[in-house]
Amino acid sequence: MSALVAACSVAATAWIAVQTTSGAILQEQGQNLTADARIYHSLLGYAAAHPAWDGVGKTVRDLAEQSGRRIVLTTEQRAPLADSAAPEPATALPAQASAVVDPLAVDTALAAENAGPSGSGTPADRVDPRAVGPFRLPAAERTALRQIADRGVACLGESGIASDVVRTASGRPVIQVVGNDPERLEGTRCATDALDTPTATEKKALKSLNQLADACLKRQDRPSVRLKLDLSWGQASEPRPTALVPTTQPSAMPSPVPTDAPASEPAPARRATPTDAPSVMPGTDASPAVGSSEDDRAIASCVGTARREQLSSYVASPALLFISDTGGTTVPGFDLSPGNTARIAGAAALVLALTVGASVLVGARLVRPLRALTGAAQRMRDGEDTAPVLVTADNEIGRLAATFNDMSAHRARLEAQRKAMVSDVAHELRTPLSNIRGWLEAAQDGVAEPDPAFIASLHEEAVQLQHIIDDLQDLAQADAGALRLHTEPVRTEELLAQVAAAHQARAETAGVTLTVLPSPPDRPVPELTADPVRLRQAIGNLVSNAVRHTPSGGTVALRAYGSGAGDAVLVDVSDTGTGIPAEDLAHVFDRFWRGEKSRSRRTGGSGLGLAIVRKLTEAHGGSATAVSVPGEGSVFTLRLPADRPGDNPANGSTDGPPDRSEQP
Repeated sequence: MSALVAACSVAATAWIAVQTTSGAILQEQGQNLTADARIYHSLLGYAAAHPAWDGVGKTVRDLAEQSGRRIVLTTEQRAPLADSAAPEPATALPAQASAVVDPLAVDTALAAENAGPSGSGTPADRVDPRAVGPFRLPAAERTALRQIADRGVACLGESGIASDVVRTASGRPVIQVVGNDPERLEGTRCATDALDTPTATEKKALKSLNQLADACLKRQDRPSVRLKLDLSWGQASEPRPTALVPTTQPSAMPSPVPTDAPASEPAPARRATPTDAPSVMPGTDASPAVGSSEDDRAIASCVGTARREQLSSYVASPALLFISDTGGTTVPGFDLSPGNTARIAGAAALVLALTVGASVLVGARLVRPLRALTGAAQRMRDGEDTAPVLVTADNEIGRLAATFNDMSAHRARLEAQRKAMVSDVAHELRTPLSNIRGWLEAAQDGVAEPDPAFIASLHEEAVQLQHIIDDLQDLAQADAGALRLHTEPVRTEELLAQVAAAHQARAETAGVTLTVLPSPPDRPVPELTADPVRLRQAIGNLVSNAVRHTPSGGTVALRAYGSGAGDAVLVDVSDTGTGIPAEDLAHVFDRFWRGEKSRSRRTGGSGLGLAIVRKLTEAHGGSATAVSVPGEGSVFTLRLPADRPGDNPANGSTDGPPDRSEQP
């Protein structure tokens, strides 16, 4: 149903789009962005060259005629400055301006869009490079410098270096060298020192700029600097760069930008500068890097602030720029007729009706089983017995209900195991504590004498209590994933011999033969890396359990061998005891489980030994299994992952608590 509604929605939307928007969008977004950037760049140039917006109306009308757009320029308070649509009736301006035209704070996005593939990006201080203010040279100085530049170009031409004279925004000529090979300039004798020397106009403007920058630095308790013509700085004794080598001092100026380019192809955007130096530059857009030290950054900041303060009276104040189509909308060429509007509304209403109807139909079928699941979950939260939720279908809701029933049954089993475990722990701890208390009260009342036998009895009960607590601690660490293993290469046959020797006395006392069998010839024991102490503890628990349940005259055998694929070490502990019934075999590794329900110390232990065996084996990445035939005996098998060929295991010692030695 959802797919049907989605298909109808997509089909209706596509049909409406074809009928209403064919031929409506006349310009693509990229073309509009390029046109907007060109308009912004032209108006920015006007503001950089004029102290006020008087007379900008002709420029606005020319740009509107070229782009076919409506252009409105207002003050920051939205007072009109120029409108390409005047004297037509004014329409309301958009709430958001297209851009702010401020030559002292260039819009980085529009400037980068206007720069083109050859541009050098946005000015670092966001001052338009055409805003030169007091650095603009008078005609006499321009003529004198142009003559020097022409002689330099002629000299370079005689040396085989192609170059040309480029006039910058301030009117200062700069020699533009074709290519980017500064080493070619070092071998020439074309001196242009006169072209590098500031003119009287530039000296006056530079002195004023230097005073403003020094005032800023003084407020920051920093030493004054001497600004050079290229706006780099240094001590008064520092030599100027030679005329034929590009400067590498920290500077705010890039390569020269021609100002006599056609109006339809704006000059590449660059960092603003009142003039351009040195006089001979390779043909590249690379800029000298500004110093990265804290002092350099502070000086660069003060120079930028001083430049904006110096230029503020030479450029026009910031203005808001609004660009829209001739009808006043910001998306040109798109309009809906009343007929199209009615069709859109009708199609939307039809799709909405289909969606609501399908949702009601499907939702009603979904809600019923979900409500049943919600009620069962609330009853489970309140601790009540939860009846299984009815599974009516083999779909997502049906599978959810089946999973919920499984979870409920599993939770009930866990709750029963938890209650049984609490009862078993209390029983196991109460027995030795009751014995200790009874003997101590007997000694306190004078009934029992604290002789060596008395002390030995108390010690035996305390050891049993400690053994139970240690087993519980091992299980808790295994459950929390904090069981520490100290692995090292292990010889399995020797480890089995050690376990057999440790339990030999108990086996002899019970009349049970305890032996270690060799591995079969076709199943040799692979190399094994494990924690020998923990492994002896696990195998020792199996041996102790087997000896306890094997009658006198029986046999308990230990044997290690390799798996058929050689990827695991198998350890069998077999006995000829009473065996385990089939219904009890699945629970032998459960905590506190004992086949003899009276939990007498004479017939069994605490019920934690086999649970610890399983946890220790799993901590090694292995598994523990058991098979048994009642009346014939049982076989417990540990499967441990063997070392792979080429492994070089290192001792896996940790900073955890030391391992307990094997306890009987």
